[in-house]
Amino acid sequence: MGPTEVLVSEGALQFGARIPGRDYPDRPAAFGVAPRDGRIAVVRITRPDETPYYDLPGGALDAGEDDAEALVREFGEETALKVRPLRLLGRACQYLLKTDGQTANNLCALFEAGVVGDDPALKIEVDHELVWLEPLVALRRLRHDAHAWAVTVWLRATAD
Repeated sequence: MGPTEVLVSEGALQFGARIPGRDYPDRPAAFGVAPRDGRIAVVRITRPDETPYYDLPGGALDAGEDDAEALVREFGEETALKVRPLRLLGRACQYLLKTDGQTANNLCALFEAGVVGDDPALKIEVDHELVWLEPLVALRRLRHDAHAWAVTVWLRATAD
């Protein structure tokens, strides 16, 4: 599969390209599109010796967590924002190579999230910086096609 191909697998879109010979274990995850004043929350991730990149806030589910609980926890850890899931935009999978060199297939629940406050004590991801971007700018900057797809679904659903 090429980098721009999209497959539908078991009802969910599959984005990304597999590296031949590598295994991609499933990794349940939740991410969100959280709007405020015409912009959406994204995280700019900066790690030593890497070019910064942008993701939607979110991440892997912890043991015993459901999608909505993971979304709320991950938003707090990455951005210090307190959110609540408003609606599920859809599900999509994303093959990826993590920064530690491990591969995964993120099984993403993608939500619209409402910002209900902030709590700086929640933020523990020091390499994640909250950035508010206009949605069309976010579409160009987001690292994962599954995240860009979620923004597109959100934009279309909120069009006047």
